[in-house]
Amino acid sequence: MDKLVIEGGKPLSGTIVIQGAKNAALPILAASLLADGTTTLDHVPDLLDIDVMLNILRELGCRAEHTGGTVVLDTETAHISHVPESLMRQMRSSIFLMGPLLARFGETQVYQPGGCAIGERKIDLHLEGLQALGAEIEEIGNRIICRADKLRGADIHLSFPSVGATENIMMAAALAEGRTTISNAAREPEIQDLQGFLNAMGAKIMGAGTDTITIDGVQSLTPCRYKVIPDRIVAGTIMVAAAATRGQVTLQNTQPAHLSSLIHVLRRAGVQIVVDGDIIKVGSATRPRAVERIVTSPYPAFPTDLQSQVMVLLTLADGVSVLKETIFEGRLKHVDELSRMGADIRVDMNAAFIRGVPRLYGATVEATDLRAGAALVIAGLAAQGKTVVEQIHHIDRGYEKIETMLSRLGARISRYAPVPNN
Repeated sequence: MDKLVIEGGKPLSGTIVIQGAKNAALPILAASLLADGTTTLDHVPDLLDIDVMLNILRELGCRAEHTGGTVVLDTETAHISHVPESLMRQMRSSIFLMGPLLARFGETQVYQPGGCAIGERKIDLHLEGLQALGAEIEEIGNRIICRADKLRGADIHLSFPSVGATENIMMAAALAEGRTTISNAAREPEIQDLQGFLNAMGAKIMGAGTDTITIDGVQSLTPCRYKVIPDRIVAGTIMVAAAATRGQVTLQNTQPAHLSSLIHVLRRAGVQIVVDGDIIKVGSATRPRAVERIVTSPYPAFPTDLQSQVMVLLTLADGVSVLKETIFEGRLKHVDELSRMGADIRVDMNAAFIRGVPRLYGATVEATDLRAGAALVIAGLAAQGKTVVEQIHHIDRGYEKIETMLSRLGARISRYAPVPNN
């Protein structure tokens, strides 16, 4: 397994262009199945999860190429509705294919998806939403079989504003007969981007970004060219890294409105942030201040995907901070790894009580999931001495060559691959 070796203690400095959003690109790739022909997507990051999704689409009969940030996807030859279990187990986002495959073929067979071990993430809301549209669902072990002679619009209320369920229902309903209304829908920017893509193909959807989305089904959709939004979590990770290393970084190609909750938290911590159009400048020359209380909640509140990164900053803050995780019960596994680096953190149920220390120290640590891995990289950048981050395949799922990206900002970070035995 590859590992990252970091020589810490050097402030980040420079300018970086933010990659396209993984969490927007994945459902958009799945939604491409709803139209016969060639769709071109720009600003698609080169990530492990993207590779898995493209491999699944190829297994379904599509032709797909990904070069220079552009994906060209020809879905006309798609003829298989059964997603291989081996590929589904590699990535949770493969569940996005249920809605498009059901709408296109009238049936699909998928499996319980894999992904990061950050806690229980049931797909009940996905299944309930598709059933409301007229699907018959049979579960045999970990195999899920969905059938629908015809999808029909329905009023669907989500008991929790699930991003994935909202997106799956939107995609299936785009070709359903009549009107579908999703109440208590997720409001994330990635939902808005999916609406933008579907409408560019000829769908009739409105309300994304609010808690009520209305979809008027159409008979068919047409392929198009579309540009994916910037990745707000990657941008947020770089912003926190700049603050933790007491650096000065300029981020280009961002959507600051998508980062408003993080910007608020960083300013409370004493970090200087200047926003100018799609440019964000982050600077911090002094020790951060403690932040009394941060609670993760669905967008537009503070995102769970930035919880672990911000925790690193708070380990270096002056005072005691409290960070409460309300989305995933398994998303505090990085605490033990940070403690190995000298952090003073106590966990009680789903809350972390963080007493800031003057400095962290390099150590060998293990990435337990995607965002925890990013947090450990930030800790290594800020720490004194050498940090080795192992199990970095998790990080590769969401960050495009993270060592190259950070090296451009002056970080002393290298990737090492094991030498195979002859």
